[in-house]
Amino acid sequence: MRRAALIATAVVLAAVPASAAARARWDTRVLALIPRPGFPALAYVHPNGHIYEGTYDNPSGDTVPSRVFDYDSDGTLLHSWTVQGQDLSQPHGVQVATSDPQGRLVLLDKSPARALLLDTRTGRQTTYATFADTPNGGTPMPDYAAWGPDGSLYVTDYQQDVLWRVPPGGGAAQPWLTDARLDGGGQFGTAGIELMADHRTLLISQASSAGLGEINPTTGKLYKIPIGPDGKPGPMQKIWESGPAEAPDGFAIAQSGRIYMGLVSPDANQIVVVAPDGKELERFPSTPGSGDNGSSVPFDTPSSVMFLGTRLIVANQSYVNGDATHQAILDVESGEPGMTPFIPAPPASAAPAHKAHKRHRRHHKRRRHHR
Repeated sequence: MRRAALIATAVVLAAVPASAAARARWDTRVLALIPRPGFPALAYVHPNGHIYEGTYDNPSGDTVPSRVFDYDSDGTLLHSWTVQGQDLSQPHGVQVATSDPQGRLVLLDKSPARALLLDTRTGRQTTYATFADTPNGGTPMPDYAAWGPDGSLYVTDYQQDVLWRVPPGGGAAQPWLTDARLDGGGQFGTAGIELMADHRTLLISQASSAGLGEINPTTGKLYKIPIGPDGKPGPMQKIWESGPAEAPDGFAIAQSGRIYMGLVSPDANQIVVVAPDGKELERFPSTPGSGDNGSSVPFDTPSSVMFLGTRLIVANQSYVNGDATHQAILDVESGEPGMTPFIPAPPASAAPAHKAHKRHRRHHKRRRHHR
């Protein structure tokens, strides 16, 4: 009888569609609330499966050093680090932009303008790149970063009309592309950046423009920029344009080529889905402004998106409202797998990064077991 019951149960389970057990598209859950100093920027999904969250700039000002938090994929806080060497008298904040071939986190800092490497095994922080004022006197504000196929690091600047390139191995960043269309009027400029699946084209988001080379300065844009065989930028092509004052920010690319992007303006507070050809496909929630995503924390400046499997990991910044109960990492089901962001291969002399990641994960599992 028992065997017959087990067989019957197996038959019933086999007849249940796989989608019945899966989360519905756009199902949104709160993964973690971000402790002080808050204001999460990009929630970076590391190849080791952890989520690393930096704290960005508090628009009201503070003298609290930025921090980096380490979460497991279920939202359990495992560790945190305080960023060293910041000028706390100035606006300051870090973005966990990516990781390097050895698995170290790449942090983009505002004050001073630099890129740091954070070794999560030892806590050691080292300078990878520096950003100097531009010839016109503009102060850099590194925002997002993506690796190029040759190991260069391409970095957006939120306040200037420049896209930076850090040479392989680090050093002084140099302007790689200067274009009036990247001028956000000194405030809301170039934001997200990803290397596309062809490993020859950069995709960048623009929050707004000063009207130089664009008809409407209030709308955001998505641009494609080829990386030429000589390493120089090719012609910049606009593929999508937002509505007025919607402020596109960080985004992620699905394996299908579709782009999932946060719209941070209070007039939007949405995730927009854009097809590879630039056609806008969908927005969630469909009604702009409310941020009503069905969870206990509404979209309130959803500043970035990254894939973890089919899940969208969204940093909810609450930049304008400054509501600490809204400063969170949200987990949104997309129903499709994401493209893995490109990271260059490690040097032959370095330990394989995946082994370092496994050691790192075993270390955390032991620590959690002994709590």
